[in-house]
Amino acid sequence: MVIELAKEVLRNEAQGILQLVDRVDGQFVRMVDVICQSSGRLIVAGIGKSGIIGRKFVATFNSTGTRSLFLHPVEAMHGDLGMVGPDDVVLALSNSGETDELNILIPSIRSIGCRIIAFTGNPHSTLAQNSDIVIDVGVEREACPMGLAPTTSTTALLAMGDALASVLIDRKHFKSSDFKKIHPGGALGQRLSKNVGDFMLTESLPLLSEDAEMTEILEVIDRISLGVALVVKPDRTLTGIITDGDIRRLLVRKQPVFERIAREVMTRKPKNVYQDTPAYDALNLMESFEITVLPVTDRQGVVLGVLHLHDILGKGSFTFNGT
Repeated sequence: MVIELAKEVLRNEAQGILQLVDRVDGQFVRMVDVICQSSGRLIVAGIGKSGIIGRKFVATFNSTGTRSLFLHPVEAMHGDLGMVGPDDVVLALSNSGETDELNILIPSIRSIGCRIIAFTGNPHSTLAQNSDIVIDVGVEREACPMGLAPTTSTTALLAMGDALASVLIDRKHFKSSDFKKIHPGGALGQRLSKNVGDFMLTESLPLLSEDAEMTEILEVIDRISLGVALVVKPDRTLTGIITDGDIRRLLVRKQPVFERIAREVMTRKPKNVYQDTPAYDALNLMESFEITVLPVTDRQGVVLGVLHLHDILGKGSFTFNGT
């Protein structure tokens, strides 16, 4: 009985989230546009369980590039409304949409000049009728056996907030290096505070001469398992790079691959970094050009090592935004 009840709760809450998928429509797009166009902050307001979820929203927004504040409706009526400015956007949370403490506050917010977005389970409620944008987060029933305690409804509310935060990350081009700047004490922040020299590979480098034949190129790429070969002069000055993708594209175009030598297939003047380049700058370069490997050289272009994306971020932990 215990196990089955627990499973039923999880199924109920999962279904509640899935029901939100078809409600992500033009209203959601309008909400994202309004928030991104605002020069102010995203003010989140709610009371009770919705207020607790709202505080989590604020923590997520602030840590991912959207300046946010939590406004307690009761405290707002006693002076905290002073933190709200006309350039801010207010995100009001109420499952019923009839929360008195929140609805009483709405006219005052409106008089300040803010746009109001409602996350509510009742799109016909008082809150919805007095908001500029309404996002329906309603669920059919709570997972609570009595159907009373906010369970599925708060899970759905939280999920929609995460959906908003994730879309804002993408729309604002928020990067891992930006995350580092506002998480200096976290594990990722500590890694990104280092320099390229702390991560780069310096042994068994995938180096080739400009005259290397395709068989040798493939052997080097396969042996080092970085997906690239660096083409250098006899003094190890970098002249080009060959990726496994370059070779695949030649094959797709039905080019005579095995008749080519390195200088004929390499990309000249590849992107590179130095030993003292900050790791977050290297990461920005990788994200901007969607590359996973960078040659590391000195100021004269002599190859000292090679840097892989996973060496900075930890294997398997991150991918490029949206890819």
